[in-house]
Amino acid sequence: MENRILGLHHITAIADNANRNLAFYTQVLGLRLVKKTVNFDDPGTYHFYFGNEEGTPGTILTFFPWEGIGKGTNGSGLATHIGYSVPKGSLAFWKNRFQQFNVSFEEGEIFGEQLISFRDPDGLQIQFIEPSTTDDRKVWTTDDIKDENALKGFHNITLTLKKADPTIKVLTDIFGYDLQKQEGERYRLSTDAIETANLVDIIENDNIQTGRNAAGTNHHVAFRVKDDRVLMEFREKVRSAGLNITPKI
Repeated sequence: MENRILGLHHITAIADNANRNLAFYTQVLGLRLVKKTVNFDDPGTYHFYFGNEEGTPGTILTFFPWEGIGKGTNGSGLATHIGYSVPKGSLAFWKNRFQQFNVSFEEGEIFGEQLISFRDPDGLQIQFIEPSTTDDRKVWTTDDIKDENALKGFHNITLTLKKADPTIKVLTDIFGYDLQKQEGERYRLSTDAIETANLVDIIENDNIQTGRNAAGTNHHVAFRVKDDRVLMEFREKVRSAGLNITPKI
């Protein structure tokens, strides 16, 4: 098989208070704290890694908690919604749990998949989605969140942009994704190189304000490749397309 992008690797977001962030993701959402380290560029700041039992790529949500950073603004140019895959039939459990923890939520449907949308304590937008496909990833369980309800890992990431076409072109021409579906101003791209964490949604909104990174927004989205050699192949593809890209970090 040709060298491919293997879906989402991890997503990193920004929080304000570290203890509040840690409590919400471990105690309310039931994720495993896979690792606690420090920010590579700012050693005075924690870097939390939340994921499943094995810390598998495609399940890892990380945070930089910067105390006092203030609230960010979701908008154009940002990854605005994180979609988690949950077991079929589990949304009722999560609605009840959110009511117990006073977490506001809304029910919805995207591309025929049922979901609930909510925000974390800093305002980060998250969706729990019952996927139309099978998801056999191992989960992390707690005393009150069992296998039949626990989060599987990422389902999709949603980008909000003033214009969708330039990013669609990058995802299709360089990353090897296919434009799969469209509903109104929402586009869904997918890769068949992997079965889970393989979706990117784009919402096109020419009237939305430009986003501002701070608490409650996503810092970056990382994609997965097989090894360093493939990584450098894709780096050259990005560079050859005239886009800015860093050296290997």
